Amino acid sequence: MKIAPLLDAINNFNYSKAKEERQLTIDYLVVHTGQHYNDEMSNFFFDDLGIPEANICLGVGSGTHAEQTGKIMIKFEKICFQEKPDLVIVVGDVNSTIACALSASKLNIPVGHIEAGLRSFDKTMPEEINRILTDQISSFLFTTCEDANMNLKNEGISKSKIFFVGNVMIDTLLSHIERAKNSDIIEKLGLKENNKIKKYALLTLHRPSNVDNPFILKGIINILNNISKKIPIIFPVHPRSIKKIKNFKLEEMINYTEHISSNELDKADKNILAIPPLGYLDFLFLMSNAALVLTDSGGIQEETTILGIPCLTLRNNTERPITVREGTNIVVGNNPDKIIKTAFSVFKNGIQRKKIPKYWDGKAAKRIINILIKKL
Repeated sequence: MKIAPLLDAINNFNYSKAKEERQLTIDYLVVHTGQHYNDEMSNFFFDDLGIPEANICLGVGSGTHAEQTGKIMIKFEKICFQEKPDLVIVVGDVNSTIACALSASKLNIPVGHIEAGLRSFDKTMPEEINRILTDQISSFLFTTCEDANMNLKNEGISKSKIFFVGNVMIDTLLSHIERAKNSDIIEKLGLKENNKIKKYALLTLHRPSNVDNPFILKGIINILNNISKKIPIIFPVHPRSIKKIKNFKLEEMINYTEHISSNELDKADKNILAIPPLGYLDFLFLMSNAALVLTDSGGIQEETTILGIPCLTLRNNTERPITVREGTNIVVGNNPDKIIKTAFSVFKNGIQRKKIPKYWDGKAAKRIINILIKKL
């Protein structure tokens, strides 16, 4: 979702200005590390977003944080030796981000970090370590908000390296929102009656802090079952999460189906319908029509802010405080009383988005490419 608008911006530059004015063109290679290795999920996103097949696949697969990071570094270093790039661009805060940034940086290849400067100030989160370290070794830090700029300056990073460009996730959302309206996922799930969409909540859950401990996971599902007495909850379940649910023998607490069909909700004895992962367009359409989104994802906090959909973040902190201050996000942690009270309040009163954050306008990727052309 973060790479797609960048490739579009590069291609637009190559095929318009560059040709007309006989300027340079930008050659690029897409490297898929294989950290997110579920073929079905990966293919969904490449297809929905029109991303060409990756030029290079490292195929690292799963493992501990150290194993995964180490494997990516070893394999990506060979790519850097072979291709000798002028720049390596990394996005977000996953193990691939820090691994590729480290490999490039040690070879004196400049690194551009998209989504730089986000901080939860919680170093128990692996993502927080990845963010901090990647920012320290990057030459170009592309930020989504003023909070991120301030975080980087407070960490001693030179102002000359910081570029406030906006949010590439929102570029992708705005460019695909109309296509998403062609999705039939609402009908498939039996959420339409007399041409009207029924009220439902949407859930995503995948972070280790929520799904790796059986007591915490069971507690969250208990809370959600309470909420689902009010409206049904649709849960496109991450492969990692369903594995944990099965391992902890919690399947009886939800209604899990591997095949989406319109009568699943009717025959369900539980009002949480867990379904296989969805493609980007189906998920976007489902999110844009939800009465409430419950999530532990970072990007979804941003997307719901743009869509004006109430979002409850099932974490104790967020690296995206702008979504709370200006958007539709409320951080509720995993406290049962707080989650239930806030959810029921939202059902009754809704939530007002204060404003759309600056530069969340669909042009972030174009700004990034313009900066790189000028600086490099």
